Amino acid sequence: MVLVVAGCERRPVDDDPERVVAELIARLQRVHGDPAAARRAYDLLWAPAQQNLAERAKRTSALTGRKVAPEEMLAPSSFYLRFTPVRYAARVEAEWAEVTVFGEDSATHREQVRCVLEDGRWRVALSLPEPAPIQVREAAPGSPRE
Repeated sequence: MVLVVAGCERRPVDDDPERVVAELIARLQRVHGDPAAARRAYDLLWAPAQQNLAERAKRTSALTGRKVAPEEMLAPSSFYLRFTPVRYAARVEAEWAEVTVFGEDSATHREQVRCVLEDGRWRVALSLPEPAPIQVREAAPGSPRE
């Protein structure tokens, strides 16, 4: 006799663009100072956003004198929802997708989110402003750097 146990295998959250956007939103809402939650949200971002946050963390580490992880740069106060998502619809073209997030009133509550396929997994193509260039000041006459 052969016994087959069919378990409920969960699909990875990043196997389709709609799921990855919904999961990123859920994870960002759970950050609030929790480094593990911040890391889980960070992991769903595309490489350029991760690099941007890594540069910001490096600069913050230099200023504060303590090691700051890139995911710590995801400030909960900078993320808020204009509406509660109720439905997601994706338009996929090759390795890019545009996910429309709909709220209760789909005429006024909708937002477009871009995703990209990286290494076989969907990532949210979050646009972040580039960190300001580092300014190097000239040394004052007679200073040790002259």
